[in-house]
Amino acid sequence: MGNFVKKNVIMDADAMRRAIVRISHEIIERNKGVEDVVLVGIRTRGVPIAERLAAAIKNIENVELPVGMLDITLYRDDLSTLAYNPIVHGTEIDLDLNGKTIVLVDDVLYTGRTIRAALDAVIDMGRPKAIQLAVMIDRGHRELPIRADFAGKNVPTSHKESVEVHLEELDGVDEVVIGDIE
Repeated sequence: MGNFVKKNVIMDADAMRRAIVRISHEIIERNKGVEDVVLVGIRTRGVPIAERLAAAIKNIENVELPVGMLDITLYRDDLSTLAYNPIVHGTEIDLDLNGKTIVLVDDVLYTGRTIRAALDAVIDMGRPKAIQLAVMIDRGHRELPIRADFAGKNVPTSHKESVEVHLEELDGVDEVVIGDIE
């Protein structure tokens, strides 16, 4: 992996906020409310996005949704190519997932491998009624038959490009940037 060279801001803070509100409405509409819906953020950037979705849904429906945090490091099928010594962070889902509708939340959907790993992890924890996927950016190039149910923005990219979601909570700024990998 080369260096990331920032090229363009493709979503600013306002666009990201609007996407969160729209996705929240779509989650409510698709599920005819939010009863038995659980948001599960995939570490790292999926977690604050899931928390923002929960806050937006609370504003709309006045219901506080549970938010879990999922670390899929050990479930990745490309673990050996990622790092010599993977760091395992905690998975924090203190909920019974049986019969619930799980909305997995991530920042960027690319090959689908992260989501496949997340599906394995969630299914190991219980038998949900349904699993849906919400992402801030869908950039295409799937290697697996996985699609987002809810996407903030679809961004066609080349393999030579990279998309980064920056979040206030982690990066001090809300923006999505596209750039080249050199």
